[in-house]
Amino acid sequence: MFDLRYHVASLAAVFVALLIGILVGVAMSGKVDDAEKQALKSDVNRLNAQLEAASEGRANVTREQTAIRAFVKNAYPSLIADRLRGERIAVLFAGPVDAGVRQDIERAVEDAGASAPVRMRSLKLPIDPETIESKLTGELRQYRAAELDELGRVLAKELVDGGDTPGWNALTSVLVEEKAGSFRRAADGVVVARTVEAQQGETSVFLSGLYAGLADMDVPAIGVETSDVSRSAVGSWSKEGLSTVDDVDAAAGRLALALLLSGSPSGSYGVKKSAGDGIIPPIEPLPAQAGG
Repeated sequence: MFDLRYHVASLAAVFVALLIGILVGVAMSGKVDDAEKQALKSDVNRLNAQLEAASEGRANVTREQTAIRAFVKNAYPSLIADRLRGERIAVLFAGPVDAGVRQDIERAVEDAGASAPVRMRSLKLPIDPETIESKLTGELRQYRAAELDELGRVLAKELVDGGDTPGWNALTSVLVEEKAGSFRRAADGVVVARTVEAQQGETSVFLSGLYAGLADMDVPAIGVETSDVSRSAVGSWSKEGLSTVDDVDAAAGRLALALLLSGSPSGSYGVKKSAGDGIIPPIEPLPAQAGG
């Protein structure tokens, strides 16, 4: 919400400045009488006042954002502590593992009191539908090229539920680039990161089904990226129902991730234009610990 106010103020300043330029140009043209010049001068003065107000509003929003980020950075240890105590988190990379993003995710999870992610899988993208189809046997044979979105949903459910995972068992050799952890236990939340360009065609269909499947599970599912990523995946994730954090490389982003994984209201959080719900979700107090 802070980002939206910032950009509204910025646009207001641009339009007011443009109007001032037009009026000054008219006044200098020499084609208006004194009364009209006086009226134009009055309009310019009024618009200058509006420009100053818009600029001040933009500065106020910037200061507010800076103050919030500073507060979060200073209070981070106490705000995030124990948010995910005992929770098991799965991580999925759409593309090869990015060591920095993985470290940011693991830091957020561990700072919040959880152990290291229960499992991690990174996908080889783009997919080869013919190779995937050749690996599907038994009941999985129904998920041919025309049903790649449904195959994505199957893999999403298995990623969360763990246990018996025929889809991942059949496709790991052709679909998984890197893995860690087992499917022995269910996950309490999932974090998704994209490290490849936006995909097209059949790969896009498969990923849409995978993201939508994660969003439909009864656990939090959050897409994350760093604040300096060149091509954001927030739009794609939001379209399929995932919550998002666009600055997981910052303390505020890691706190937002922990809050979302612990059950805070879903939404898009961070510092970019796409973060329509603010920098961080509402911070609810943790329930009192018994026997403390």
